[in-house]
Amino acid sequence: MYTFESRIRYSEINEDEYLSMEGLIDYFQDCSTFQSEDLGIGIDYLKGMDLAWIVNYWQIDVSRYPRLGEQVVIGTSPYQLRGFMGLRNFMMETAEGERLVNANSVWSLFNMKKMVPARIMPEIMDKYTLCEPFDMDYTPRKIQVPGEEKWLSVREKPPMTVQEHHLDTNHHVNNVQYVRLALSTLPEGQVIKRLRIMYQKQARLGDQMLPRALKTSENTWLILLSGRDGGPFCTTEVTVI
Repeated sequence: MYTFESRIRYSEINEDEYLSMEGLIDYFQDCSTFQSEDLGIGIDYLKGMDLAWIVNYWQIDVSRYPRLGEQVVIGTSPYQLRGFMGLRNFMMETAEGERLVNANSVWSLFNMKKMVPARIMPEIMDKYTLCEPFDMDYTPRKIQVPGEEKWLSVREKPPMTVQEHHLDTNHHVNNVQYVRLALSTLPEGQVIKRLRIMYQKQARLGDQMLPRALKTSENTWLILLSGRDGGPFCTTEVTVI
């Protein structure tokens, strides 16, 4: 497993002084990026072939959020590379080895010029050491949206127009920005124990995203980020305490 150490910063916490979900995903995204860069197959290497890794799905299970100033270790390990798909686990634990978070993720290698999936070449695949998948409860990658008769309540926010600060090196909305907008629709004080997000369409500069949160059980919300045409950019499911 590839790991790096850090300390929870003030810029990463919520109003209760705990690491935010967005900050947590940033750590995971940084971890896989650091690994690829250290292996010599990072952003610039991929850009030279018009390629990029695009995340399709996250499942993040939180046992405990670290507090401001706490020392943490962040790790990642790919466990399957096949065709154009890559499957990765992520974790965060304390310096003493207490496991705080386990996560699963699904990625696609994408040709950004042709906008089609690209088969993982041997020169990329051979750089990674595959590990056994984490011992965790793996959920389906497809998030089902129940019919209106099963919605307990609905919360909506005004549409958000994609600005330049929402974009990443692939020139589309960074995956954490979707999460940030989705979670902003929830009532205050929600503590997330599990987050699942299914990315369905890339949002780009000038696009509008319409957020709507559906309460489907006492502890579960589904959050839909859709375009003006009603087509989904992503669907997020959160389980709260």
